Amino acid sequence: MKTHFIKMFNYNRFANDLILQAVIAANEPKKPLQLLAHLLTAERVWLGRCKGQPNHTHNLWPDYTAAHCDELISENHDAWVAYLKELTDTDFTKVIAYQNLKGDQLQDQLSDIFTQVINHGTHSRAQAGQQLKFEGVQSLPATDYIYYLRVLKSSN
Repeated sequence: MKTHFIKMFNYNRFANDLILQAVIAANEPKKPLQLLAHLLTAERVWLGRCKGQPNHTHNLWPDYTAAHCDELISENHDAWVAYLKELTDTDFTKVIAYQNLKGDQLQDQLSDIFTQVINHGTHSRAQAGQQLKFEGVQSLPATDYIYYLRVLKSSN
């Protein structure tokens, strides 16, 4: 499972980078940038939960610059991969307790949380892409997972 999730977080970074570059190329329209900032903030919140840390933010919709998003894409990726590398095989089925931003006490399996983070990223990138289309962007980058795999194969 470790290899699988590291691969998924590598894909996540690849796709986040592509969407950020599309946002920058479109002169950084507000809504797509907010969606990317939300995605990156959620990644940090979930990592903190996985590590047993208290929530450090109550704002899941920050106003970040493209430059700050660029930094967070790298920082988040590195932090997630470092965390995943520390886990044992049995850790992936471990259930952790955490508090959501509403104050509810919840429990979920780590591997399900990892899947949530990746799926949320895909969803948020699609929303950002839709907003870029509304801004007049004619062509969006390919951010599909299978496309990422093809890029990996072609670079080997």
